[in-house]
Amino acid sequence: MATVLIVDDSPLDRLLASRFLEEIGFHVVGVENGKVALDQMSQVKPDVVLTDMQMPEMDGLALVERMRVEHPTVPVILMTAFGSEAIAVEALQRGAASYVPKQDLNKDLVSTVKNVLSVTRMRRETRSMLDSMRRLEAEYVLNNTLEGLDSLIGYLKEQLRFIRVLGEADILRVGTSVYEGLVNAIEHGNLEITSAERDKPSGVYRRLVEDRASDPRFRTRHVYLTTTLTRAEAAFTIRDQGPGFDPSSLPDPTAPENVGKVNGRGMFLIRTFMDEVRFNETGNELTMIKRRTL
Repeated sequence: MATVLIVDDSPLDRLLASRFLEEIGFHVVGVENGKVALDQMSQVKPDVVLTDMQMPEMDGLALVERMRVEHPTVPVILMTAFGSEAIAVEALQRGAASYVPKQDLNKDLVSTVKNVLSVTRMRRETRSMLDSMRRLEAEYVLNNTLEGLDSLIGYLKEQLRFIRVLGEADILRVGTSVYEGLVNAIEHGNLEITSAERDKPSGVYRRLVEDRASDPRFRTRHVYLTTTLTRAEAAFTIRDQGPGFDPSSLPDPTAPENVGKVNGRGMFLIRTFMDEVRFNETGNELTMIKRRTL
């Protein structure tokens, strides 16, 4: 049986919300403001907090902010009344899980609480499963297009967050490195576009990429991404089906004569952000490793 902590300075509104939830078997505890709610968190141990927005001593927005820091695994649902809409939007932006207009409690309260609890329970179960994970390997086969790379990078960053091997800043850097590596593998590896051509105007270069991607000589090639995540490090290997190249031939993007040029920027970011970077002998396979920072 789930426990709901209702926070509202109106005894009548607390009673009304309590009745809707108790009718379906929830255990409900009611308090009059955010300060009292925080004081009783350790005693009540709620599965979800349902809060009014406008209250004395500590309002709903302040409660959301404190909950995000002190009790990040407990979701907060807002009860909005006329005049509190702007505060509610800000509270949602700062971490509240959902909201229910007070005039619609009879229609929407129960379903909203159930939905939030379902998502929270799934996240907790996923977290419990991933806490026992010690190694996660995957292989992705990609076509010669940048379409979908953002979604893939977002998915990889979520895996890194779950496994808790890197801080948020390093997760962002790793995502940038993998993205740059994949772009290089597609455009310079499979499509065999030279680094010098990368300095062409953006529109000209994009047309060249599109033309090469549809060329029968290149369009059947793929890029292979292998990821290995452990509690010690995150490793990414990117292999293309191009002829390879000599990595030592890349221009130094930090040299004064190269400042402002596009070519070489991706490898510069990769070498800056990752702890270990190496190519195979052919030059068509890149391995990047970021070691644990947490």
